[in-house]
Amino acid sequence: MSVDHTHVQEFFAARAADWDSRFPDDGPAYAAAVTGLGLREGDRVLDAGCGTGRALPPLRAAVGRSGVVLGADLTPAMLRTAVRAGRDRDGRLLLADVAALPLRPGVLDAVFAAGLIAHLPHPADNLRELARVVRPGGTLALFHPIGRAALAARHGRRITPDDLRAEGNLRPLLGRSGWRMTSYVDEDARFLALAVRED
Repeated sequence: MSVDHTHVQEFFAARAADWDSRFPDDGPAYAAAVTGLGLREGDRVLDAGCGTGRALPPLRAAVGRSGVVLGADLTPAMLRTAVRAGRDRDGRLLLADVAALPLRPGVLDAVFAAGLIAHLPHPADNLRELARVVRPGGTLALFHPIGRAALAARHGRRITPDDLRAEGNLRPLLGRSGWRMTSYVDEDARFLALAVRED
Protein backbone atom coordinates (compact mmCIF):
# COMPACT_ATOMS: atom_id res chain seq x y z
CA MET A 1 0.00 0.00 0.00
CA SER A 2 1.33 3.40 -0.93
CA VAL A 3 1.21 6.27 1.55
CA ASP A 4 2.90 8.94 -0.56
CA HIS A 5 1.08 10.81 -3.32
CA THR A 6 4.37 11.74 -4.97
CA HIS A 7 5.33 8.06 -5.15
CA VAL A 8 1.93 7.17 -6.67
CA GLN A 9 2.23 9.93 -9.26
CA GLU A 10 5.79 8.93 -10.17
CA PHE A 11 4.86 5.24 -10.41
CA PHE A 12 1.94 5.85 -12.77
CA ALA A 13 3.52 8.72 -14.72
CA ALA A 14 6.38 6.43 -15.71
CA ARG A 15 3.90 3.84 -17.01
CA ALA A 16 1.15 6.03 -18.49
CA ALA A 17 2.25 6.01 -22.13
CA ASP A 18 2.22 2.22 -22.51
CA TRP A 19 -0.31 1.30 -19.80
CA ASP A 20 -3.06 0.23 -22.20
CA SER A 21 -0.70 -1.77 -24.42
CA ARG A 22 0.58 -3.66 -21.36
CA PHE A 23 -2.95 -4.86 -20.57
CA PRO A 24 -4.72 -5.04 -23.95
CA ASP A 25 -7.25 -7.73 -23.05
CA ASP A 26 -8.86 -6.10 -20.00
CA GLY A 27 -11.79 -4.50 -21.85
CA PRO A 28 -14.33 -7.32 -21.35
CA ALA A 29 -13.51 -7.55 -17.63
CA TYR A 30 -14.08 -3.81 -17.24
CA ALA A 31 -17.40 -4.01 -19.09
CA ALA A 32 -18.56 -6.93 -16.93
CA ALA A 33 -17.59 -5.10 -13.73
CA VAL A 34 -19.47 -1.98 -14.83
CA THR A 35 -22.54 -4.15 -15.40
CA GLY A 36 -22.31 -5.19 -11.74
CA LEU A 37 -22.97 -1.60 -10.66
CA GLY A 38 -26.53 -1.81 -11.98
CA LEU A 39 -26.39 1.65 -13.55
CA ARG A 40 -29.41 3.08 -15.32
CA GLU A 41 -29.96 5.68 -18.00
CA GLY A 42 -29.33 9.13 -16.55
CA ASP A 43 -27.26 8.00 -13.55
CA ARG A 44 -24.22 9.93 -12.32
CA VAL A 45 -21.05 7.88 -11.84
CA LEU A 46 -17.42 8.50 -10.92
CA ASP A 47 -14.46 6.41 -12.02
CA ALA A 48 -12.20 7.00 -9.00
CA GLY A 49 -8.54 6.65 -9.90
CA CYS A 50 -9.54 6.39 -13.55
CA GLY A 51 -6.00 6.15 -14.93
CA THR A 52 -6.17 6.04 -18.72
CA GLY A 53 -9.96 5.92 -18.61
CA ARG A 54 -10.52 2.33 -19.67
CA ALA A 55 -13.79 2.18 -17.71
CA LEU A 56 -15.21 5.39 -19.19
CA PRO A 57 -16.66 3.87 -22.42
CA PRO A 58 -18.63 1.11 -20.63
CA LEU A 59 -19.72 3.60 -17.95
CA ARG A 60 -20.99 5.97 -20.64
CA ALA A 61 -22.81 3.11 -22.37
CA ALA A 62 -24.47 2.21 -19.06
CA VAL A 63 -25.74 5.71 -18.19
CA GLY A 64 -26.41 6.91 -21.73
CA ARG A 65 -26.01 10.42 -23.07
CA SER A 66 -28.29 11.84 -20.35
CA GLY A 67 -26.06 10.46 -17.59
CA VAL A 68 -22.95 12.00 -16.09
CA VAL A 69 -19.58 10.22 -16.18
CA LEU A 70 -16.60 11.64 -14.31
CA GLY A 71 -13.08 10.26 -14.22
CA ALA A 72 -10.78 11.46 -11.43
CA ASP A 73 -7.08 10.71 -11.18
CA LEU A 74 -4.10 12.06 -9.27
CA THR A 75 -1.61 11.62 -12.13
CA PRO A 76 -1.64 14.15 -14.99
CA ALA A 77 0.19 11.77 -17.34
CA MET A 78 -2.56 9.16 -16.99
CA LEU A 79 -5.22 11.74 -17.81
CA ARG A 80 -3.22 12.91 -20.85
CA THR A 81 -3.11 9.30 -22.07
CA ALA A 82 -6.88 9.07 -21.57
CA VAL A 83 -7.33 12.18 -23.73
CA ARG A 84 -5.02 10.80 -26.45
CA ALA A 85 -7.13 7.63 -26.48
CA GLY A 86 -10.27 9.77 -26.93
CA ARG A 87 -11.83 8.63 -23.69
CA ASP A 88 -12.52 12.19 -22.63
CA ARG A 89 -15.46 11.97 -25.08
CA ASP A 90 -17.09 9.47 -22.71
CA GLY A 91 -16.59 11.38 -19.47
CA ARG A 92 -15.28 14.56 -17.91
CA LEU A 93 -11.73 14.11 -16.61
CA LEU A 94 -10.71 15.68 -13.31
CA LEU A 95 -7.22 16.02 -11.89
CA ALA A 96 -8.25 15.23 -8.32
CA ASP A 97 -7.33 13.27 -5.23
CA VAL A 98 -9.99 10.78 -4.13
CA ALA A 99 -9.16 11.82 -0.55
CA ALA A 100 -10.74 15.24 -1.20
CA LEU A 101 -13.09 15.15 -4.17
CA PRO A 102 -14.35 18.47 -5.58
CA LEU A 103 -17.95 17.22 -5.48
CA ARG A 104 -21.02 18.00 -3.37
CA PRO A 105 -22.28 15.39 -0.89
CA GLY A 106 -24.63 12.79 -2.35
CA VAL A 107 -24.28 13.99 -5.94
CA LEU A 108 -23.42 10.57 -7.43
CA ASP A 109 -25.30 7.32 -7.90
CA ALA A 110 -22.21 5.14 -8.06
CA VAL A 111 -18.43 4.92 -7.90
CA PHE A 112 -16.26 2.55 -9.91
CA ALA A 113 -12.71 2.02 -8.65
CA ALA A 114 -10.31 -0.21 -10.56
CA GLY A 115 -7.10 -1.10 -8.76
CA LEU A 116 -7.54 1.85 -6.43
CA ILE A 117 -7.62 0.41 -2.93
CA ALA A 118 -3.97 -0.68 -2.86
CA HIS A 119 -2.93 2.94 -3.50
CA LEU A 120 -5.05 4.63 -0.85
CA PRO A 121 -2.96 6.21 1.91
CA HIS A 122 -5.80 6.04 4.47
CA PRO A 123 -8.27 3.42 3.19
CA ALA A 124 -11.05 3.97 5.75
CA ASP A 125 -10.95 7.76 5.38
CA ASN A 126 -10.67 7.55 1.60
CA LEU A 127 -13.58 5.11 1.28
CA ARG A 128 -15.56 7.41 3.59
CA GLU A 129 -14.86 10.26 1.16
CA LEU A 130 -16.24 8.14 -1.68
CA ALA A 131 -19.31 7.46 0.46
CA ARG A 132 -19.71 11.20 1.06
CA VAL A 133 -20.25 11.93 -2.62
CA VAL A 134 -22.67 9.02 -3.23
CA ARG A 135 -26.35 9.17 -2.33
CA PRO A 136 -27.69 6.68 0.24
CA GLY A 137 -28.44 3.44 -1.60
CA GLY A 138 -25.84 4.23 -4.27
CA THR A 139 -23.22 1.67 -5.19
CA LEU A 140 -19.46 1.13 -5.17
CA ALA A 141 -17.48 -1.35 -7.27
CA LEU A 142 -13.92 -2.16 -6.19
CA PHE A 143 -12.44 -3.97 -9.17
CA HIS A 144 -9.30 -5.45 -10.61
CA PRO A 145 -9.17 -7.31 -13.95
CA ILE A 146 -7.32 -10.21 -12.31
CA GLY A 147 -7.78 -11.79 -8.89
CA ARG A 148 -5.63 -11.31 -5.81
CA ALA A 149 -3.55 -14.48 -6.27
CA ALA A 150 -2.86 -13.80 -9.95
CA LEU A 151 -1.94 -10.18 -9.18
CA ALA A 152 0.44 -11.21 -6.39
CA ALA A 153 2.07 -13.79 -8.68
CA ARG A 154 2.48 -11.15 -11.42
CA HIS A 155 4.53 -9.12 -8.93
CA GLY A 156 6.48 -12.13 -7.63
CA ARG A 157 4.72 -12.10 -4.26
CA ARG A 158 2.24 -14.13 -2.27
CA ILE A 159 -1.00 -12.97 -0.75
CA THR A 160 -0.51 -11.86 2.84
CA PRO A 161 -3.10 -11.97 5.65
CA ASP A 162 -3.17 -8.16 5.83
CA ASP A 163 -4.23 -7.77 2.17
CA LEU A 164 -7.00 -5.15 2.21
CA ARG A 165 -8.80 -6.95 -0.60
CA ALA A 166 -9.25 -10.16 1.42
CA GLU A 167 -12.95 -10.53 2.16
CA GLY A 168 -12.37 -10.73 5.91
CA ASN A 169 -10.47 -7.42 5.85
CA LEU A 170 -12.51 -5.61 3.22
CA ARG A 171 -15.99 -6.23 4.61
CA PRO A 172 -15.33 -4.53 7.99
CA LEU A 173 -13.26 -1.79 6.33
CA LEU A 174 -16.20 -0.94 4.09
CA GLY A 175 -18.58 -1.14 7.05
CA ARG A 176 -16.51 1.42 8.99
CA SER A 177 -16.52 3.69 5.94
CA GLY A 178 -20.24 4.00 5.24
CA TRP A 179 -20.63 1.01 2.91
CA ARG A 180 -22.22 -2.44 3.18
CA MET A 181 -20.63 -5.15 1.05
CA THR A 182 -23.22 -6.97 -1.06
CA SER A 183 -21.06 -9.17 -3.28
CA TYR A 184 -17.50 -10.47 -3.34
CA VAL A 185 -15.71 -12.35 -6.14
CA ASP A 186 -12.00 -13.19 -6.13
CA GLU A 187 -10.95 -15.55 -8.89
CA ASP A 188 -8.06 -15.68 -11.35
CA ALA A 189 -9.96 -13.76 -14.02
CA ARG A 190 -11.19 -10.88 -11.82
CA PHE A 191 -11.65 -9.29 -8.44
CA LEU A 192 -14.94 -7.50 -7.81
CA ALA A 193 -16.42 -6.33 -4.53
CA LEU A 194 -19.73 -4.49 -4.66
CA ALA A 195 -21.09 -2.36 -1.84
CA VAL A 196 -24.09 -0.16 -1.13
CA ARG A 197 -23.92 3.27 0.50
CA GLU A 198 -25.55 3.07 3.91
CA ASP A 199 -28.05 5.72 5.07
